[in-house]
Amino acid sequence: MMKFAWDNYKHYAWGKNELRPLTRNGHIGTMFGGLRGASIIDSLDTLYIMDLLEEYEEAKDWVENNLDLNSNGESSLFEVNIRYVGGLLSAYYLTGNEVFKKKVLELGEKLLPAFNTPTGIPRGVINLGSGTSWSWGWASAGSSILAEFGTLHLEFVHLSELSNNPVFREKVMNIRKLLNKIEKPHGLYPNFLSPVTGNWVQHHVSLGGLGDSFYEYLIKSYLMSDKTDEEAKKMYYSALEAIEANLVQQSPGGLTYLAEWRGGILDHKMGHLACFAGGMLGIGAEDGAPEKKQRYLDLAGEITHTCHESYTRSATKLGPEAFRFDAGAEATATRLSERYYILRPEVIESYMYMWRLTHDPKYREWGWEAVEALEKHCRVEGGYSGIRDVYASAVSHDNMQQSFFLSETLKYLYLLFSDDDLLPLQDWVFNTEDQPEIFFCVCILKT
Repeated sequence: MMKFAWDNYKHYAWGKNELRPLTRNGHIGTMFGGLRGASIIDSLDTLYIMDLLEEYEEAKDWVENNLDLNSNGESSLFEVNIRYVGGLLSAYYLTGNEVFKKKVLELGEKLLPAFNTPTGIPRGVINLGSGTSWSWGWASAGSSILAEFGTLHLEFVHLSELSNNPVFREKVMNIRKLLNKIEKPHGLYPNFLSPVTGNWVQHHVSLGGLGDSFYEYLIKSYLMSDKTDEEAKKMYYSALEAIEANLVQQSPGGLTYLAEWRGGILDHKMGHLACFAGGMLGIGAEDGAPEKKQRYLDLAGEITHTCHESYTRSATKLGPEAFRFDAGAEATATRLSERYYILRPEVIESYMYMWRLTHDPKYREWGWEAVEALEKHCRVEGGYSGIRDVYASAVSHDNMQQSFFLSETLKYLYLLFSDDDLLPLQDWVFNTEDQPEIFFCVCILKT
């Protein structure tokens, strides 16, 4: 699957950000400004660990000779960080090739002006050429987004390690400092924060889009530090207690899910993005309070089961972008606008983690169901495409092979069916784009 996706990208879209598999051409998009080659950067580590070494060499050569960081476009700080910075860091740690280190440190410097705000909370959009930054137009009252400014820690700590420049670490530690200082409603972290005042803008809480990877980076920061980052640990488990008390719900049919919270009123829906939480809860279970360890592992399994149900209840056996638990709905999308599937990895991510943690064969069985569904409904002659309605037996394709399909979906599937000693969880931590970054205890030995 990886070779088929890669070969088509190479043939029809080389150097562009993504492949359009139906029209067989490249797509640039607006998330990365003038940066190009998102699928190449995202694929480096996947190609390498799959021993697709000829393809990896092609990708490396493109990075060395064609990756131009002198961009003047409108770039998402979040997307550039998780894909480009994360991708280059993981390629460097896996291979030791200095070109990746050189490029990632150059790119890291270009992201720093986003933090030039009264609070040090970065704005979401940056021009990598001029250094000017601003908030997304759709973000409430010029807010910064929790999942965006909260999903920088892993990469920026590594940038400081590699450059011996403390400024990257200082920027993300300042975010921690502010978040610890301000009051959290019911212990929860709302999704919108003003980079000017440092106050919450509205009380919308979600483990799906806008909030998701902030929580993931807390537990992963703790694990990545060889379990020395006590502040991250405390923040994670405190947030988890608030999530359990306020967001964890059970449907009439017995499915456990994570509702969204809007100023105290629950919205009984769960996004596909929130399905990462099964894996997050799983990897965090071991270091919780002794009396909570089994509860967290059980909760991880329950959430993962619910997300699997969102797949099995569709005609294609692929899950919708969001599914609901109200008006009689049980893990199904009730709105036309939420029925699409864009090759997302989060459900498979949780299968992989839960397999590694429990070795329950059902997780591999569920992963194979996903493989069969992807092959049947998403594979087209020119690559893989998302689909517009998972409940339609005659699928309509969206003509986009997302870069994260190569970086995450296929890598998680590969790891799910590999032995545990391939990127073992005790040695490696994955960023939210599934780029493996080595624990500092190992990194120090290597360097």
